[in-house]
Amino acid sequence: MSGGTDIYEQHLAQNPANYAPLTPLTFLDRTASVYPEHTAVIHGDTRRTWARTAERCRRLASALERRGIGKGDTVAAMLPNIPEMLEAHFGVPMTGATLNALNIRLDAEAIAFMLDHGEASVILVDREFTPVIRDALAQVRHDILVVDVNDPEFDGGEAIGPLDYEALLTEGDPDYRYTPPADEWNAIALNYTSGTTGNPKGVVYHHRGAYLNAVGNTMVWDMAGHPVYLWTLPMFHCNGWCFPWTVTACAGTHVCLRRVEPVRILELIKAHGVTHLCGAPIVLNGLLNAPDEAKQGMEHEVKIMTAAAAPPAQVIAGIEAMGFRLTHVYGLTEVYGPVTVCAWHEEWDELPVEQRARVKARQGVRYHTLEGVMVADSETLEPVPQDGETMGEIFMRGNTVMKGYLKNPEATDKAFSGGWYHTGDLAVWHPDGYVEIKDRLKDVIISGGENISTIEVEDVLYRHPAVLECAVVARPDDKWGETPCAFVTLHAGHEDTTAEDIIAFCRDNMAHFKAPKTVVFEELPKTSTGKIQKFALRDRARELAD
Repeated sequence: MSGGTDIYEQHLAQNPANYAPLTPLTFLDRTASVYPEHTAVIHGDTRRTWARTAERCRRLASALERRGIGKGDTVAAMLPNIPEMLEAHFGVPMTGATLNALNIRLDAEAIAFMLDHGEASVILVDREFTPVIRDALAQVRHDILVVDVNDPEFDGGEAIGPLDYEALLTEGDPDYRYTPPADEWNAIALNYTSGTTGNPKGVVYHHRGAYLNAVGNTMVWDMAGHPVYLWTLPMFHCNGWCFPWTVTACAGTHVCLRRVEPVRILELIKAHGVTHLCGAPIVLNGLLNAPDEAKQGMEHEVKIMTAAAAPPAQVIAGIEAMGFRLTHVYGLTEVYGPVTVCAWHEEWDELPVEQRARVKARQGVRYHTLEGVMVADSETLEPVPQDGETMGEIFMRGNTVMKGYLKNPEATDKAFSGGWYHTGDLAVWHPDGYVEIKDRLKDVIISGGENISTIEVEDVLYRHPAVLECAVVARPDDKWGETPCAFVTLHAGHEDTTAEDIIAFCRDNMAHFKAPKTVVFEELPKTSTGKIQKFALRDRARELAD
């Protein structure tokens, strides 16, 4: 008995020899010193080593600091997946400032709100986006230093600001020594939610969370040994799911790509031996439907990490038949990107293709670096039975959950009510502990008192050979309250498919009350990250009901 005295706290204090705040900035230091001549970046004809990349990051940090940028400041970036965006993920936080990577497909009004709300002091702008940034800056209520980025892979555009990025780097010290954050809780990045209703919320990441989620990516995806990572996922989206830091930690190679084009992706895979890439299910669909000649010549396995809604079983089976190995993850902007993974078991390899794909479509179990995930009642936070049938909301907690919403304490408190982060996603919990999303809270259809999962209906729709893309939402109904309404895009050559064909197929493959009562053929509206905009389709469904 110690008599109330903790012997392990006596004379055993934190000091610089035994404690350092966690920050992903240290990944760059290590990789540049251990593998200075390894290729860090490939972009068109550009090749840069890790030594050169680290020097450019230091110059950027030094130049920004000399212009007064530091802790508490925000540096925005309106850049596609180019080397300068990678450099910003290190150079900006080296100063103590926070990086705000902007969604390059937003309009001027939305961008102006973010620049004002985040109080950006500097913005890095690729010339492709000069027009929208010029319009946004006209609406901003404070002065912002504009830095022009002239990417040789983009032909056209004009400079918007007085300062060129390369000229800015010449102002910086190549031997600049940054000061690591005194507190790992310090902000490293600001990311805005989609803002489909009202203004978007500013999600704040800290150094500790960025470090841990970057490490978590390596652990769930076997990334040791110089991975070659193709940037199909936007770096502006949850800071590229933390992969700017992950790939750097693994001394990998960043293969940059301005636009997601399936044929170009396949070309780069073959040309550079790409080993890993990420993307929403729309990216998988694009690869699956690429011309046959573009698919020829892939002689090595490529790992794809996908998130968003579960890819349809047909898409999973098809993409793996092409030679890709799929890992399904799940996350949100508020948790640094992916934080759960459908961790694979070897015995599942023996399952029939269709059944194996259905197992792989589950969102799975928590990353090693997330402390807790549960499926529980939205009000009581009482966990639901792990029976694969009872639906509840997904809750998370741990070091890779955001600091909170910038300047929005009410929304922050609501999100963290009860000591858990409320995701708003409905799921079931399987007996083996794996989570499977069934819907968003706002998307579930209640028809005649029965809950209908839109994801379940969409999965059946994707099995129809004529269906290229689909989304299901609730349509108001005088008798049933709501009924499923399916919006469908057809494969080329299947234009003669009718709504009656689709409805009959669904009724043959699921409970009749779950089958769509309405089918609309049209192109589906999407966000900049490839997610289908169901809020827009809900509006369309209400119009159809009027």
